[in-house]
Amino acid sequence: MKPIYIDYLNALDIDALAMTDGEIIAAVEAGLVAQGNGQTVIEPRVHLEPDPSFHGHFNVLRGYVAPLDTAGVKIVGDYVDNYLHGLPSEFGILNLFDPRTGTPRAILDATVITDMRTGAVTAIGAKHLARKNSKVLAHIGARGTAYWNVRLLDHLFDFDEIRVHSRRPESRDGFAAKLSADLGKTVTAVADWKSCIEGADIVVEASRLPEPQPLLKTEWIKPGALVVPYGTMSAVELSLSDIMQKMVVDDWGQCKGGKFGSLRAHVETGRLSEKTLHAELGQIAAGLKAGRENDSETILFWHRGLSLSDIALGKAMLAKAQAQGIGQRLRFA
Repeated sequence: MKPIYIDYLNALDIDALAMTDGEIIAAVEAGLVAQGNGQTVIEPRVHLEPDPSFHGHFNVLRGYVAPLDTAGVKIVGDYVDNYLHGLPSEFGILNLFDPRTGTPRAILDATVITDMRTGAVTAIGAKHLARKNSKVLAHIGARGTAYWNVRLLDHLFDFDEIRVHSRRPESRDGFAAKLSADLGKTVTAVADWKSCIEGADIVVEASRLPEPQPLLKTEWIKPGALVVPYGTMSAVELSLSDIMQKMVVDDWGQCKGGKFGSLRAHVETGRLSEKTLHAELGQIAAGLKAGRENDSETILFWHRGLSLSDIALGKAMLAKAQAQGIGQRLRFA
């Protein structure tokens, strides 16, 4: 047997890659297009909760992307109290494999990959589902994925106004300050949900609630807006689905089951079902179903996070790393 090596990219390597906003979005959209064209296998994510008192759990995501000739498994921990220890809420590892032999190909730090690909899916959803002239963004939540939501959305829309809110003043103020510096424009931290959301063209809800609580009121949503709720625990009212002309998800197989997710109650009560679902985002990205068709449509986009997005972005990072001589090679066998 020939020697087998694994490409290894740690957090420092991935930082050194300096992936551009355009590179991140293009990689993730390629994965979504493959999904829309039926060229992927997505296994439903599974969860591990070691102990309820730890206030966290692990997500295990598995998938295969045929055009990339790659299968992958990501394990990511999601612990809401990690800020108390000076740690990010999420740590992740992405493993990539040869889908024909099972030979391991790569191990990547998936912490920032998770953040980037989540932000990219939010942005790609808005690319297809928000009004082209959207100028006001409202973002609830300041966790790791939040930064890339705002950054990549602004890359596509160049907003006139960005408002952010999170529960802790120090969190939202620091978040707004970092975004203001990185984006070169004013990002405003606001003290409550209502003043953040009212009148916004795009509303992203990425809160970190310990249990479901309807803090986002349906009446605050501007007609014609795009609403993207993806918190682990629901922060929306059941009536939110009643005002939507289209409801889109990233993968219905994931969204229809499991105990977590911002629209879990909408699925359980039949408000969101195969009958009321307009499309999966991949079908829209592949041109198989329509996205936004006019400015008056109020649209809901719910994404749970796809293994194929991790795989697609990880594969793009590996290609750039190999071209630039970044990373390490580990002897496996």
